[in-house]
Amino acid sequence: MDKISSPLMITALMLAVSNLFMTFAWYGHLKNLSGSPWYVAALISWGIALFEYLVQVPANRIGYGPLNLGQLKILQEVIALTVFVPFAVLYMNQPFKTDYIYAAVCLMGAVYFIFRGA
Repeated sequence: MDKISSPLMITALMLAVSNLFMTFAWYGHLKNLSGSPWYVAALISWGIALFEYLVQVPANRIGYGPLNLGQLKILQEVIALTVFVPFAVLYMNQPFKTDYIYAAVCLMGAVYFIFRGA
């Protein structure tokens, strides 16, 4: 089977797309809707989150089986940090912090422990 069409690769790509939507749903309103009432931001965020779920749910269904539940969750967390850091720095104009590197090192430990022996 082609590596790009493997269930793990499809799952990872779909989770990356879903996480991008979710990151915008959770944090994009802080930049784009700061002058709007919170309930407007919530409704718009829910709309964005709908698209996230339309990608995330099938991604988890594809990935569950080749990956166990713990592996699927840790994969999602690694993707979340991979998406969040560029979003924070490039889109939200936040400074890059060494804490992001420390968080990545901790996630590497999580990856090791959850995938060892797999």
